[in-house]
Amino acid sequence: MYRCKDESQKDRKRDITAEDEKCRERVVTPSIRKVALFIAVLAGFMTPFDLSAVNIALPAIGSTFSMDAISLSWVSTAYLLASAIFLLPFGRIADITGRKKIFTLGISVFTLSSLLLVFAPSSLSVILLRFAQGAGSALIFGTAVAILTSVTPPQERGKVIGIYTTAVYIGLSLGPFIGGILTGYFGWQSIFLVNVPIGIFTIFLVLWKLPGEWAECRGEPFDALGAVLYGITMVTVMYGFSHLPAPSAIVLIVSGTVVLAAFILWELRIPYPLLNIRIIRANRVFGFSNLAAFINYSATFAVTFFLSLYLQYIKGFTPQSAGLILISQPVVMVLFSSYAGRLSDRIDPGKLASAGMAMSAVSLFMLVFISDTTGLVYIIASLIILGLGLAFFSSPNTTAIMSSVDRKFYGVASGMVGTMRLTGQMFSMGVAVIILAVFVGQSVITPDTYAEFLAGMQLAFLIFGVLCVAGIFFSLVRGTLRKDAGES
Repeated sequence: MYRCKDESQKDRKRDITAEDEKCRERVVTPSIRKVALFIAVLAGFMTPFDLSAVNIALPAIGSTFSMDAISLSWVSTAYLLASAIFLLPFGRIADITGRKKIFTLGISVFTLSSLLLVFAPSSLSVILLRFAQGAGSALIFGTAVAILTSVTPPQERGKVIGIYTTAVYIGLSLGPFIGGILTGYFGWQSIFLVNVPIGIFTIFLVLWKLPGEWAECRGEPFDALGAVLYGITMVTVMYGFSHLPAPSAIVLIVSGTVVLAAFILWELRIPYPLLNIRIIRANRVFGFSNLAAFINYSATFAVTFFLSLYLQYIKGFTPQSAGLILISQPVVMVLFSSYAGRLSDRIDPGKLASAGMAMSAVSLFMLVFISDTTGLVYIIASLIILGLGLAFFSSPNTTAIMSSVDRKFYGVASGMVGTMRLTGQMFSMGVAVIILAVFVGQSVITPDTYAEFLAGMQLAFLIFGVLCVAGIFFSLVRGTLRKDAGES
């Protein structure tokens, strides 16, 4: 964090004042802002690229290790679970110890685990290393948006968050396409190998080109018990989802819900909580924007997972061809995300996000009617509408969240943005796992189970569409963002 030379130890423990703000603005130059944005763009590209590329490679990974449908889903779920467990705690740690420090650690962990995945000898090692990758991505996403918000004036946040979101969607766009090519010609291991040079280059830029540190909560204690309770909640609920409809799964989910209640009560009691529940209760924009984000990602993430399997198993496409079809969604997101971000600097971001949620709902209800004879034009049209909806939801909604809190909470707010995304994605995969368990069971997807898989996929899209409709309501009732929010 940048500080005036005469700042005392006592000053470090107080809230940022107007004088501190002037000091920061003199030191954080436009060139530093550009470097911070470029670094965030690289990181924003790398992690979603890996996530979407792996989805297209799932059949190849499953073939290598003879994995059944449930085990195969854990290649994606382990990543999301680790991200959800570590994102919020490390967002808070970043506020205390320094956001750049935690960001660098995250890039390092992600890059190393990507390299080790190239040499993974078994399905268990793949799942464990994907868990490590997810932990690294949590440290990245828990700090990238916070650093960007810290160095960017409020009137320009929508623009830079739009650029960052565009980079995320470029990663999602190129993931299925390049992932399909890499898998087809060089094997699925090559998907993880490409992360290594990007990660090393990003670490170099952070260490040599991004001076200073950001830690507005330096000196405050870390809520270790809250972090443990939060992690237990995530593990028990998600593991329970993966084993439904078994009785033991219900026990796990109920236990996780009880621990969640204990976590909330604990957070309300202590002065320096991991998650400031009071902010959520008192800040309508912050609370409902996060809820809308959770619902949106819950309803949309597993679409690529299902369609990747559908296109390769039922329609008989190669990984390259399936990736080329799936790229239509994130390409639209790339084209419109930056525009939606700039637009949110002039128009209430809540209204834009609500319109995006509505478009997503339309697309999901279209996907309900997919069958084994559905034409590609219909599928691609559905994906284009979904991409447009996500573009107009994500950037404005993130802008609303980050601009609704004070500077000292940027790390936690950034962590909440990522947490809602990842828990939503995890919930989406949880629904997918439940449906696969009920319709397909513990067996490899073969022509004998295609009808069951297709019925399960249609049910999943129906559930996701209903979720999006509910999300429109919560997005609309969030209230209007104050123009001066987030400046203090």
